[in-house]
Amino acid sequence: MRTFEYGNPAAADVLIQPVDDHDLSGIEAQVQALSRLTADDFRLIAVKIEDWNRELSPWQAPPVFGREAFGGGAAETLERLLPLCGDKSKRYFLGGYSLAGLFALWAAAQTAVFSGVAAASPSVWFPDFSAYLCAHPIRAGRVYLSLGDREEKTRNPRMATVGQRIREIHDLLSGRGTDCVLEWNPGNHFREPELRTARAFAWLLEAH
Repeated sequence: MRTFEYGNPAAADVLIQPVDDHDLSGIEAQVQALSRLTADDFRLIAVKIEDWNRELSPWQAPPVFGREAFGGGAAETLERLLPLCGDKSKRYFLGGYSLAGLFALWAAAQTAVFSGVAAASPSVWFPDFSAYLCAHPIRAGRVYLSLGDREEKTRNPRMATVGQRIREIHDLLSGRGTDCVLEWNPGNHFREPELRTARAFAWLLEAH
């Protein structure tokens, strides 16, 4: 597992973010944006994911584009991430963009180690995911959700459910007493992912 670190290594707040090559190309811009958005000290650990659809999906699912299915490897990925959270004097926040945001939400239903979840434009259209969260409560105290206001306006019928699903999840978490916000951003899924992710983590840090 390859990791890339940014920020202050001694910071009390540790942000953990699964990333792919595209995320890494913009990670410096994300860190700069995060530093502008919050005065809080942070350490960001970016964890390189080699097989995005397999390693971050909570269970197997058919392809949404092309032929690449989802492999259900999230449990193995979470097991590899947890050793990064061993210092009990620190606070840990898990987050990411797209499927990494979905993974963060799922992971927070498996363990209480994460104080907050930053789910920026998460892939909550994933089959049966909102129903899963109904039966498996998230154990993080704070959850940030966001979506682009054009993301649900797609011709792909499965992905078009993303707006309905994220509203359901926001209502579910808020109804359970989780400190949760849903922010709508202008544009489609591919607009300003670094800024959206920075906003997600900044909200968690400012809440503390």
